[in-house]
Amino acid sequence: MTKLSVNINKIAVVRNSRGGNQPDVVRAALNIEKFGADGITVHPRPDARHIRYDDVRDLKRVLTTEFNIEGNPIPSFVDLVTEVVPTQVTLVPDAADAITSNAGWDTIMNCGFLSDMTARFHEKGIRVSIFVDPLPEMVAGAKVCGADRVELYTEAYARLYKEDPEKAIAPYVAAAEEARRMGLGLNAGHDLSLENLRYFLERIPWVDEVSIGHALICDALYLGLENTVQLYRRETLVGGAAAPEQ
Repeated sequence: MTKLSVNINKIAVVRNSRGGNQPDVVRAALNIEKFGADGITVHPRPDARHIRYDDVRDLKRVLTTEFNIEGNPIPSFVDLVTEVVPTQVTLVPDAADAITSNAGWDTIMNCGFLSDMTARFHEKGIRVSIFVDPLPEMVAGAKVCGADRVELYTEAYARLYKEDPEKAIAPYVAAAEEARRMGLGLNAGHDLSLENLRYFLERIPWVDEVSIGHALICDALYLGLENTVQLYRRETLVGGAAAPEQ
């Protein structure tokens, strides 16, 4: 069964735009758990333009579902993750000035660095996922680095889905099959939505977790947060249930 982890960065963006604590990020996360999500994802960046390091600490104290912290493993991020000890850390190679994540790791070129980072997080008992483009060789490289999972960067799938769903999904199926062959867990995220999520999971039903933030929070403006979380949760259930056995 595919788990739904909700990225709450955009809630923090709204709060930060006015100062103060409205909306309350921790309260929102607890409600998202209550509404049926399987986990909470955050992606703190050095400029603190959305989730802040103190938010991460506050969330860790109260969350009861899986907690996933994404980010580029710069020293301050590594220190935060090893202090907080979430369920999972997702290593993302985003530059400090990136608006959002826009590429996966070259796990071959960066194998030494990623292996060191993975070992350090494993010492704390943290599951490690490496963010990769849908390329079998990058998935295989993540295995060499010692990762437990890969997260497939799904922006290209979402962009091409309307035009040609089969063409859009093909490289992801190949990468996902490589992950399964290598014994890696499989996550997916970036621009997944109510429009394209079910097809993705029907074609790759062994996805362990999807991380969804921007589209879900946008939908919540029209549909309400509780209803939206439940709609996305339904897609993760129907997508897997509708898929043929592998």
